[in-house]
Amino acid sequence: MSNHNPYSLGLDQNPANYTALSPLSFIARAADVFPQRTAVVHTGVRRTWLETFRRCRQLASALTKRGIGKGDTVAVMAPNLPEVFEAHFGVPATGAVLNALNIRLDAEAIAFILQHGEAKVVMVDREFSEVIQRAVRMMAQKPLVIDIDDPSYEGGELIGSLDYEAFIAEGDPEYVWQLPDNEWDAITLNYTSGTTGDPKGVVYHHRGAYLNAMSNIVSWNMGHHPVYLWTLPMFHCNGWCFPWAIAATAGVSVCLRHVRADDIYALIKSEKVDHFCGAPIVLNMLNNASDEMKAGIEHQVKVMTAGAAPPAAVIESMEQMGFKVTHVYGLTETYGPSVVCAWHEEWDEKSAAEKARLKSRQGVRAPMLEGLMVANPETLEPVAQDGKTLGEIFMRGNLVMKGYLKNPTTTDASFRGGWFHSGDLAVWHPDGYIEIKDRSKDIIISGGENISSIEVEDVLYRHPAVMEAAVVAMNDEKWGEVPCAFVTLKASAAGEVSEADIIQFCRDNMARFKIPKKVVFCDLPKTSTGKIQKFVLRDQANLG
Repeated sequence: MSNHNPYSLGLDQNPANYTALSPLSFIARAADVFPQRTAVVHTGVRRTWLETFRRCRQLASALTKRGIGKGDTVAVMAPNLPEVFEAHFGVPATGAVLNALNIRLDAEAIAFILQHGEAKVVMVDREFSEVIQRAVRMMAQKPLVIDIDDPSYEGGELIGSLDYEAFIAEGDPEYVWQLPDNEWDAITLNYTSGTTGDPKGVVYHHRGAYLNAMSNIVSWNMGHHPVYLWTLPMFHCNGWCFPWAIAATAGVSVCLRHVRADDIYALIKSEKVDHFCGAPIVLNMLNNASDEMKAGIEHQVKVMTAGAAPPAAVIESMEQMGFKVTHVYGLTETYGPSVVCAWHEEWDEKSAAEKARLKSRQGVRAPMLEGLMVANPETLEPVAQDGKTLGEIFMRGNLVMKGYLKNPTTTDASFRGGWFHSGDLAVWHPDGYIEIKDRSKDIIISGGENISSIEVEDVLYRHPAVMEAAVVAMNDEKWGEVPCAFVTLKASAAGEVSEADIIQFCRDNMARFKIPKKVVFCDLPKTSTGKIQKFVLRDQANLG
């Protein structure tokens, strides 16, 4: 057999046939092809794609003039404002890496992140000037601080050397940026909100950011010129890569300082918003808004949700209001959504409750994810696709991070066996869809039986008086562990529903061994990204 391969001769990569994949190319095209279409909306501000692109170039130019370049880190601490959107293009255009900071973190955590990521510049909105000021005081190497002086916020001090508008005025709006020579170059740095120990710095590359932006467009069928509302924080996995997806579709980026039901409904109506993302807690808030607030939406609105597994009841309520829900799943380490509950037309005939149950599953790999499996965490042997056998979720491919910054040991462990280890436990259904049953640390093992806290929560959410619910393991002499439920009631039901009522409802709707042995009524503690802090509840359940 000849080793001769005619296709390997003279067919090499060259500038005519190869360009590194980078989402920076999306905004240049949007400005070229749709220069006068609206790109960004925020209170009194409306800018076109051409104006936005010029501002991004000014930002890149100004940073370059200050000596920022390849391998440097530029941090931003602000809500979902136009300046953060621009930073997703202007910062990496210099070769630097954007670190969008979680606006809910305290000064100690911010100081750790800024030092660990070696931030040279920090852009900060006045709402967060105090926490940044405290964080910078703790740092040996002080970064350049630039104020974002946004008129939608009254209060807060200006603490920087200059404000954002003055800073980008130093830059050239015709600045010519180059795409990276290597698409594997880092584009952003995102810190996981660790419940124990220091947060880990997750590094994204240009290739992955480009591909996940495209994956979002395809999996959500976004079409041309979507009007996207920023209910999802841009600091969270870079807004699930939607800043770049909006540029690729020449859509509209509708900014939002605070996630409030009245603001969301008002913008959906006034701007004709047709896409937004949010954790189940955001959907729950919208479900429980007044009928008056909900009235008047006469166009199709698509909602993408992820986070804690959304209860089927929450999905069902959103769909009853006319919103079309797509459920996705992913982690900071997978650029946000990398798994999608892809819909099948034959499911349209099913009942509303059955459709919601199908949609509450995490789903199948997104268009640009190469591999997804549920497997034994030790042997990496795939589990049976029977909807019952528990295993860990593993992913591989272009939508997996480069690794953890300055943390080779943890990076190697997370990639052991050539797959990314998610730490989430799931079953694999016969149709190939995965369904999370718990984080590995949240599963309740009672008398040798595995109880999924998510499954019990799903039932609790079906109770008409329940606003929020979380279930954790409580120590038990006889069974080892039993479920303990923490419940927030709707305001209208406060004082009307007892622990016995909730337990009876569970008794009517689930196997006896899964019924919570205790119900605590309270407000649920949440992480900085809105996830319920089960470790706090576990401590509370097991006090004494």
